[in-house]
Amino acid sequence: MNYRDVQLALNRLNLKPKKHLGQNFLIDKNISRKIIATSEVSSEDIILEIGPGLGALTEQLVGKAQKIIAIEIDPKLSKYLSEKFSVYNKVEIINGDILEINLPKHSKVVSNIPYKITGPILEKVFFKQNPPSGVLTIEKSIGKRIFLSEAYKEFSRISVSLNAFMKPILKYNIPRKSFYPVPKIDLLLIKLIPNEDLHPFLSGNTSITFFLKFVAGIMPYKNKNLVNVLSFFFKANKQISYSKEKILQILKKNNYENKKLFTFTNKEIIELSSLFYS
Repeated sequence: MNYRDVQLALNRLNLKPKKHLGQNFLIDKNISRKIIATSEVSSEDIILEIGPGLGALTEQLVGKAQKIIAIEIDPKLSKYLSEKFSVYNKVEIINGDILEINLPKHSKVVSNIPYKITGPILEKVFFKQNPPSGVLTIEKSIGKRIFLSEAYKEFSRISVSLNAFMKPILKYNIPRKSFYPVPKIDLLLIKLIPNEDLHPFLSGNTSITFFLKFVAGIMPYKNKNLVNVLSFFFKANKQISYSKEKILQILKKNNYENKKLFTFTNKEIIELSSLFYS
């Protein structure tokens, strides 16, 4: 779809893009092709598309995938898509909130996801055993943090949690003008594949829940020494009372130095969560 196609469709639907739903419609066919090429979709893939909008990506996926499951929160757009793709048995349109529904079985995610709920979407779709692969257009500032580096500012909750489950392998800048309305943020196309070395601790729902809670609780203090970080975490949760002396004793027994949190590797943070979970 190009700019004219999008304008005609929106006028026909009497629909104005809703900012609170992150409705920015893809109008650059070259970018559509790049997203599809990066996705390397095969005839065996079941694709999950989050926020398909007017179907710019959907129409290119139809000829490549075994099935496309498109989840659209806007009822007008959902009805439009159902009519547009009604001749294809392989396209299923679901009107619903991606954060509220039970996800159907899928092998890949190909989406220009709503930017305001990037974190919750990543958690729901990828933070689990046997996650799908994904090609996503996301906010550039978030995308940069997903790729692990030694830069202190890029070390964040999302970089630690996502890299525990997924491996980011590609990133491309996407021009803002590829979308209508033009978003106010810079965009990045990223490609994720499942982490083949998933830590054994992340093998159950309960331990995964603790790990994500642990990361969320410690990352605001990434520039503090580990003992202080853990002390803050346990005080905030109030479930277990550990003195700083007790924490230090546990760390020394397990050969951890009391250094600043941001100097620890992703694997070490997972192992710390496992240690204090047990």
